[in-house]
Amino acid sequence: MSLDMNLSRLFSIEDKVALVTGGSRGIGEMIAAGFLANGAKVYISSRKADVCDATAARLQAEYGGECVSIPANLADIDGIEAAVAEIEKQEDHLDILVNNAGVSWGAPLGEFPEVGWDKVMDTNVKGVFFLTQRLLPLLEAAGTREEPARVINVGSIDGIKTPMFENFSYGPSKAAVHHLTRVLAAHLVKRNIIVNGIAPGPFPTWMLSTGVGGGGDVDNTDWDAVARGNPRGRVGTPEDVAGLAIFLSSRASGFTVGETITCDGGSVASS
Repeated sequence: MSLDMNLSRLFSIEDKVALVTGGSRGIGEMIAAGFLANGAKVYISSRKADVCDATAARLQAEYGGECVSIPANLADIDGIEAAVAEIEKQEDHLDILVNNAGVSWGAPLGEFPEVGWDKVMDTNVKGVFFLTQRLLPLLEAAGTREEPARVINVGSIDGIKTPMFENFSYGPSKAAVHHLTRVLAAHLVKRNIIVNGIAPGPFPTWMLSTGVGGGGDVDNTDWDAVARGNPRGRVGTPEDVAGLAIFLSSRASGFTVGETITCDGGSVASS
């Protein structure tokens, strides 16, 4: 048996084509940056066209490579099909799909609205399933027995343990993403597509900033206060989540299937 244990080849994603949803900010932007820095061509999507375009231009200028903006609302079928059609115009295969687009909604239990349930479930669960479904032809075109295509679903530790915030649809939606990851993995592994998940903990993102009182102002949120509540004594960094995503997209994870890996500084392990 011939073994290739060279580090650069084990973890290489060079020349792969990736789509990162919700890639204009937060964890999606961190993953997109890591992919670009390591030689992948990256498409990013988000609902706001101007923000998506600006992030793609900035990431390409900073990390090199090619970063392409595909603005889309991935919470509904029309938006999903429009995004897929745009990728199909430019690519005949897709090596990596990162289902990261997500939303949350906060309200007291007795006042929690139906729209706050439906918006979160549509974006965080329905969108993940139907985007993956519609992209199967491009993923299958990329995948081989030796080098499968990859799907990475971004869940949350709030889908594993009880959330600290009154965001009653968010945790259940992420728990659904974790189980959907296993279900899709079981169906797609024989089609040369490997599906895994990441469950992030506290990262310096717009979403978490709104929850901890920063109002979405990432730069001026008191992340040191958040860090004091984490076993590692800090919040996550781009290297943390990008490194895990690169592992899950590379040869090094070729026998890892259907797992959701926490990236949380020990929050779940210590709970």
